[in-house]
Amino acid sequence: MTRAHINHVSIGAKDLQDSVQFYTEIFGAEPIDTPNFGFPVQWLRIGGLQLHVFQRPGLAPTYHHLALAVDDFEAVFRATRARGIHDSATMGAHLNELPSGQVQLYIRDPGGNLVEVNWPDSRDLSDELRQEMVRLEDRHPQNESNRSAELYLGERKSSTRPA
Repeated sequence: MTRAHINHVSIGAKDLQDSVQFYTEIFGAEPIDTPNFGFPVQWLRIGGLQLHVFQRPGLAPTYHHLALAVDDFEAVFRATRARGIHDSATMGAHLNELPSGQVQLYIRDPGGNLVEVNWPDSRDLSDELRQEMVRLEDRHPQNESNRSAELYLGERKSSTRPA
């Protein structure tokens, strides 16, 4: 069987420069050399992967999304709140705590794309953010398998805060 890995994710933009600026300012993405496809496109490096942003007509999908893990969740939360781009409509809350204690923040980029921002342990976050979180378990029943679900494959970062 062939083994595969994700090489890149490609998303649409209403305005290419606005979207590139968003991903560089909020997530530290780096613009990299990009071929000319005959329409506006910019490739970005985010960690060890690429995000390809292109400007074409059409609407962003409602639920399809890109998920990014960050090293400073609270800074991203504050920056995206200041931009007014938290999305509570799509998944029911903009800040969710999974049964595992992992955290998901939902935002919309300038192109209207849904972006999920992940953090490994809610106990690492300030009380202010923890008060805004909605526990998925409080909204929807979770069975044993649901409670075992993990966003992070491999070793999970341990919490720096007491339980």
